[in-house]
Amino acid sequence: MLKEFKQFIARGNVIDLAVGVIIGAAFTAIVQSLVKNLINPLIGIFVGKIDLSNLVFKVGDATFKYGSFINSVINFLIISFVVFLIVKAVNKITKKEEEEKPDTPTEADYLKEIRDLLKEKEAK
Repeated sequence: MLKEFKQFIARGNVIDLAVGVIIGAAFTAIVQSLVKNLINPLIGIFVGKIDLSNLVFKVGDATFKYGSFINSVINFLIISFVVFLIVKAVNKITKKEEEEKPDTPTEADYLKEIRDLLKEKEAK
């Protein structure tokens, strides 16, 4: 069982996923700092409050923290936009690599050629 676990962990997909999660966590911290230290003060200029997380309204005993929700939406939009830019850049690089590869015949191409030759031979 230990051997199977080592094989599972050593697979490229698991390691790639682990790296992605770690980088994602670090990236989230950066985005939260960006929102808290740069974007919220900028929005605060127009709203009149720098810390949006303190924006609340109360109905009876219920407290609605809509400022925290606004912070979460801003975080989501920034992360989504950056992921979009990363995917777009990777797609552009991948497309260039595909264009640079010469057209080498595949196994299917060879099989089609053999099929066509056999048809020609039968027709004679």
